[in-house]
Amino acid sequence: MNDRQGALQHTGVNEAEVSKLFRNTYSLLAMTLAFSALVAFISMSLNLPHPGLIITLVGFYGLLFLTSKFRDSGWGLVLTFAFTGFLGYTTGPILNMYLSLPNGGSLVAMALGMTAMVFFGLSAYAIMTRKDFSFLSGFIMAGFVVLLCAILASFFFEISGLSLAISAGFVLFSSAVILYQTSSIIHGGEDNYIMATITLFVSIYNLFLSLLHLLGIFGED
Repeated sequence: MNDRQGALQHTGVNEAEVSKLFRNTYSLLAMTLAFSALVAFISMSLNLPHPGLIITLVGFYGLLFLTSKFRDSGWGLVLTFAFTGFLGYTTGPILNMYLSLPNGGSLVAMALGMTAMVFFGLSAYAIMTRKDFSFLSGFIMAGFVVLLCAILASFFFEISGLSLAISAGFVLFSSAVILYQTSSIIHGGEDNYIMATITLFVSIYNLFLSLLHLLGIFGED
């Protein structure tokens, strides 16, 4: 009898912890998305140039490393906003490029709408079904390696349709990460809301840019 009561109390604590982690993660995710959008708007308004591939990679992985290192302290929150703000800055020049097209506004709006639908749809599915998507870890790792090799190949070889394949691959990759990360929060695989937020943010970021690229290609822009 005591064992059963203890198990029920333990389950209750776990549910409470998961609920708290969800609230913290999605609250921080909403704030970082809003902050990143604000920085992107400022970048667009000032017509700032894109920092280039090297600075983008150094900034991305450098801030990501620092955020992970300080994820259990207050500095983790500061670095989370620095990281997402930096991505917002790099997005501004890209959006300006698309908005300069005849139908650029509709492309950006469509990409935003599709990104929101995919994210909320996949998140709701993982939450409502409570399925364990940990089996996607192998696919995610393989997908990361394949996409990395494809990106490197695109710098050295001009292969027809490669950019289309990379964007489509990122859509699938980001979708898998959203399912995996949401499931990981539910089943206790992730207990740090800062890292959960960063993972979901990067997935949304990659999903949006990939969909925007695909829509631009199919729209012959």
